[in-house]
Amino acid sequence: MVTKKKSKIPCLSLSSFLPALEAVTAAVTMPGGGAPPPGTPSSKPKEKQKSKVVVALYPFKAIESGDLSLEKGAEYEVVDDSQEHWWKVKDENGSVGYIPSNYVKEKETIGLQKYEWYVGEMSRQHAESLLKQEDKEGCFVVRNSSTKGMYTLSLYTKVIHPQTKHYHIKQKDTGEYYLSDKHCCASIPELINYHKHNSGGLCSRLKTTPCDRPPATAGLSHDKWEIDPNDLVLHEELGAGQFGVVRRGKLYGTRDAAVKMMKEGTMSEDDFIEEAKVMTKLQHDNLVQLYGVCSKRRPIYIVTEYMCNGSLFNYLRRTSPDQLGPAVLLDMCLQVCKGMAYLERHNYIHRDLAARNCLVGEANVVKVADFGLARYVLDDQYTSSGGTKFPIKWAPPEVLNYTRFSSKSDVWAFGVLMWEVFTCGKVPYGRMKNNDVVEMVQRGQVLERPKGCLIEIYNVMRACWRQSPDERPSFRALKEELSAMLRD
Repeated sequence: MVTKKKSKIPCLSLSSFLPALEAVTAAVTMPGGGAPPPGTPSSKPKEKQKSKVVVALYPFKAIESGDLSLEKGAEYEVVDDSQEHWWKVKDENGSVGYIPSNYVKEKETIGLQKYEWYVGEMSRQHAESLLKQEDKEGCFVVRNSSTKGMYTLSLYTKVIHPQTKHYHIKQKDTGEYYLSDKHCCASIPELINYHKHNSGGLCSRLKTTPCDRPPATAGLSHDKWEIDPNDLVLHEELGAGQFGVVRRGKLYGTRDAAVKMMKEGTMSEDDFIEEAKVMTKLQHDNLVQLYGVCSKRRPIYIVTEYMCNGSLFNYLRRTSPDQLGPAVLLDMCLQVCKGMAYLERHNYIHRDLAARNCLVGEANVVKVADFGLARYVLDDQYTSSGGTKFPIKWAPPEVLNYTRFSSKSDVWAFGVLMWEVFTCGKVPYGRMKNNDVVEMVQRGQVLERPKGCLIEIYNVMRACWRQSPDERPSFRALKEELSAMLRD
C-alpha cells in the first residue's frame, strides 16, 4: 500500500490575503488601469469643505455676552448660520460670537456691496428722497436698474434748481463701462472714481454719498428680549393710542427707540410677553423692529425702533398729493406690501393694518408697526366686530360676520390702506356710520377711485376687496404687481 505524502500548504491569514484579493479585483474591474467603478471607496483623503467667509458691510457694537462686534470691511468665518437673522462667526483673532446676518455679505458674492455708494434694489423714488434729504451738490448713489443686470447712477444737483438726475451705466461689447462714450473704464468702481475727479458730461462731479445708515437688527442680541428699564432714558411724548402713551427713548445711551407704555388692564400681558420672544426675531426693512420688552414691573414697556416722521396717516395728512407725486405714493404702498409679504411668508397675521399703524422714517421709508398686537387686547369694544372701537372700515366680510382673520383679511385692509395713501389721509367711507359701512361691504359695494389715481392702481385695490378671501391676491403677488407698475 502506497501512502501519498501530503504537501505542505502555507496558512494565509486574512490580513495577508486581502491585499492579493484587492489586486485581483482591481485587475478584473479596471483593465488598463482605468477608474474604479461607481461606489468604490476612494483611497484619497476627503477634501475639507471650504468654510464660508463673510465681509461686514456695517459696523456692529455687541452689547450682550455671546455676541461679537463687527468692523466694517473686515472678514469673518461663519461657524453656524442655522438661525435666519443671527449667525455665529469667528474673527481673525479667533473670537467667536453672534452677529446680525443682515450686516454681512458672503465674500464670494459681495460684488459692489462693499462700496458705500451702492444701494442695491433701492427704487428710483427712494433714491430721490434720500438724496433730496441729504441736499448736497454732487451727492450720488448707484442702484440696480429696472433692466436686470444693469445699473443706474442717481445724482443730485442744485445748479439750476434742486433735482436728481438718473444716468444709465452702459457697457460696451468689450466689457468696458461708461456714462459718456468718451470716458470708458474697465469696472464700475473705476468709472465712479473717474467721475469723482471729472464731471465728464454729467451735471456735476461726483462728490459725496448719503450717510451710511445700518439696517435694524432682529432684536438687540441673538437671545435677548427682556430689557432692563435702567438701560432706558425716556424723553418727550410722541403720542397716545389704544394701548397707552408712546415716548421717545434712548437705549444704552446710544440707540434711539420708541417706548410704548402699556395701560394696565388693556392687554393679556403674560401671553404677549411669550409672543414677544418670537416677535423680536422678525426682521425686515419694512417692519418696525421690536427690540424687546420691560416686563419685570408695571406698566409694561414695549421698546421698538424709532421712526422720526411718525404715523403714515399723520404724515399723509400734513402733505399734499402734489408734494409727493403718484410714484412716491405708489412706492409707499409697495414698502408696506413688502413688509406684509414677509409676515405672510412667516404665517403672521397683522389684524389691524391701516395707515395709522405704519410709521415713516427718513427719506420716505415706510414700515409696518404693531403687527399681531391686536390679539392681546382685552377691550371688547376693540376686539369684537360689534364694538365701537373695532376697525370696521378696514375689515372684510368674513371678519365682520365671523371675526375670521387671515392673511387675506390683511390683504383687504391693505387695499383700504392704499386708498388712504392715494387720498393723502382721508377717512375711508367719510362720515358714514359703522352700521352703514357693514351693510355696504356686505352688499359688495367698495370705495370709489381716489381723485387722480390711475385706473391700474385702483384695480389693484379692487382686487384686494373681492368678497371671497380665496379670490384676493397674496401679498407676494401684490408685491410683484406693484413693483412692475413702479418700474413702468
